[in-house]
Amino acid sequence: MIRLAIVASTIALATPAHSATVVTADRYLDVNSGKYVEHPAIFIGDDGRITSIGDARTVRWGADVRHVDLRGKTLVPGLIDIHVHLDSPADIGGYRGLEFTDSFWAATAVGNGRAMLDAGFTTVRNVGASFRNDIGLKQAIDNGYAVGPRVIPAGHALSATGGHCDQTFLPPSMQKAEKEEGVGDGAEELRHQVRRQRKFGAEVIKVCATGGVFSRNTEPGQQQLSEEELRTIADEAHQWGVRTAAHAHGAEGIKAAIRAGIDTIEHASLVDAEGIRLAVARKRPVWFSMDIYNTEYTQAEGKKNGVLEENLRKDREIAQVQRDGFRAAHKAGVRMVFGSDAGVMPHDQVGRQFATMVTYGMTPLEAIQAATRNAAQALGREHDVGAIAVGRYGDLVAVTGDPTQNVRLLEGPDAVVKGGTVVPRSQ
Repeated sequence: MIRLAIVASTIALATPAHSATVVTADRYLDVNSGKYVEHPAIFIGDDGRITSIGDARTVRWGADVRHVDLRGKTLVPGLIDIHVHLDSPADIGGYRGLEFTDSFWAATAVGNGRAMLDAGFTTVRNVGASFRNDIGLKQAIDNGYAVGPRVIPAGHALSATGGHCDQTFLPPSMQKAEKEEGVGDGAEELRHQVRRQRKFGAEVIKVCATGGVFSRNTEPGQQQLSEEELRTIADEAHQWGVRTAAHAHGAEGIKAAIRAGIDTIEHASLVDAEGIRLAVARKRPVWFSMDIYNTEYTQAEGKKNGVLEENLRKDREIAQVQRDGFRAAHKAGVRMVFGSDAGVMPHDQVGRQFATMVTYGMTPLEAIQAATRNAAQALGREHDVGAIAVGRYGDLVAVTGDPTQNVRLLEGPDAVVKGGTVVPRSQ
């Protein structure tokens, strides 16, 4: 790895205007170039954004600037997990969820969000939540009522009747007479659901294109929405300036979602060679978000947590196929992002996926870029997250050592900074 000193033109000789905080460390990783910058002094304004980056050996700042001294540490940008479920405790599976009242799940989201922030994930995309719990949590964090990451919420996921994102665990006598929130059949009903979710605060539209692992009476390989329906969802969302994510395990559903213009393909477990070629060739960028670690937890703890054997069977059947598909997609040049499916596994364990990504073909740098630069591109958020750069938020993760050589350092950060403020440990 080549180390770069900050060039003279970037050295500040005095405190930059409007800077409230300066963070110093031994070095930081420029994820765009893949190179280290030595002795940084990162100035962050009152709005939480980086105002300038200088050389800590020569730059000066006034007594009114708060100094965060991270000497001995390496900094990477705040990490981004593009596929989480904050209102889903991993240790409650199957029918055990019926033990709790409806408002219980929103309460759990607060602690789960904090766990992800402590793990270094300063931005997360929550792809589907009951009762719009993710939107409520975002509002609570943004207004100072809770401590957590920057949340990009989806509200209710979209589904066909009886599909993966519909309620499939209960008998007819316990179901509503009308369709569940987010459920639609046919292009126009799903178009309405896109508009409805956006109206109430969704910043991404999540759609379930295929069956799933942890739903009942669906198989991962089943395509559950037509290409026409998926195209309507993508076109409508894009018209409103909102990006889309498709839960898609099965090969045919993956290909339909790619052809329809969906922005990120979640899981992509059973992707075939044609699907990989489509993803590489599509003019509008498409990204694969493949949760290739969490089966370690689900197979070890799922039965104890109440997960049904039907779901554990499906998890076993696709686990290695998905990992092999990850290797093949990465090798072929598919754009890849970090997505853990936290909620299926505990939120404080998501950093363990980095090592699995390296095991299945990525370099440590590529795995880090998947959770920073690439994720920001996939979200359309290159203006504020995903890199340590002027104009981006001062979101930083500090470790001791070189994560481009030992990516497991990211499993337990030494310090997390969000918007220029050090996040105190919750435990």
